[in-house]
Amino acid sequence: GRPQLSLDDLVTSNRKGEVLGTIKDSLSNCLSETNLLETVPGLKSRIRGKVRDIYDAGDYLVLITTDRLSAFDRNLASIPFKGQVLNETSLWWFNNTQHITPNAIVSSPDRNVVIAKKCSVFPIEFVVRGYVTGSTDTSLWTVYNKGVRNYCGNELSDGLVKNQKLPANILTPTTKAADHDVPISPNE
Repeated sequence: GRPQLSLDDLVTSNRKGEVLGTIKDSLSNCLSETNLLETVPGLKSRIRGKVRDIYDAGDYLVLITTDRLSAFDRNLASIPFKGQVLNETSLWWFNNTQHITPNAIVSSPDRNVVIAKKCSVFPIEFVVRGYVTGSTDTSLWTVYNKGVRNYCGNELSDGLVKNQKLPANILTPTTKAADHDVPISPNE
């Protein structure tokens, strides 16, 4: 088969055409759906998330990061290599923070797959915001434009305009609900 191509190859002009050709050839080869229940013994059930398919394997979970693209709480399309890039980025962070706190990762037998120990989930998501921007119900611009001046415990001054850079980044916690995120205060 073809040799493995790297991001550096894309930057190198003499291989740019080959890299773009590989991507184009992969457009119809996205990992959009999985169904391991029929082929892998010992799996009990599957949860289909926006991007990940999660299989229950007793004390472990098998998490498959697909190429599905999700935005605004909807699946929009599939993009070649997206799942691999997202999974490998997550693994990089897990590997580089394990000296700070242990994590659940057991192994990654494939570029899109993680085997993890089951654990209790703390259902909170944190978004670091540097700009007054966005269009969703939880975006900073949307809530600010509706007159909110204390968002997730962050005091915002009057007179800010859309896409303005904040004087300092702010942290906005939300609950990680099944259908949408709900802003909360630091005390909550």
